[in-house]
Amino acid sequence: MRISEGVEWALHCLSVLAALPAGATLPGKALAEFHGVSESYLLKHLKALVGAGLLESVPGPRGGYRLARAAAAITFLDVAQAIEGPEPAFRCTEIRRRAPFGAPPGCFRAACTINVTMLQAEAAWREVLRKRTIADLATSIATLPAAWLRDATAWFTPHVRLPGA
Repeated sequence: MRISEGVEWALHCLSVLAALPAGATLPGKALAEFHGVSESYLLKHLKALVGAGLLESVPGPRGGYRLARAAAAITFLDVAQAIEGPEPAFRCTEIRRRAPFGAPPGCFRAACTINVTMLQAEAAWREVLRKRTIADLATSIATLPAAWLRDATAWFTPHVRLPGA
């Protein structure tokens, strides 16, 4: 299974937004520049996060993005589903039934072992993502070297848009 880079980008952006003061926003352009990613591609993903109710988009010259709910209430699974969609990663097409010689009645009554196994693996993957939140991610960022955190804070400071400012 391959998860798109959009999920990674979204998780990193949400962790940055989780560190903002209440009501503050960051423009998508600043998030893209900080992470060194395509602004247009990132904005597509930020729009998906807004649509999923994970982010708020504040319009206008002092606008930008901010979390729509508490960081502890946004799971990695929420983010993955907002970007990738809720559909299962594996879709069984029952090719075992396509043999050119046919099959006797009842030959395939049991569920396809491949399908069952893949769905079990995906359920386990989703359960792990369901247990991790943006708050967990934000906490882990606090363990980065103090010099990097200082530089990142200095870089973001002029880009943060405070409410009423």
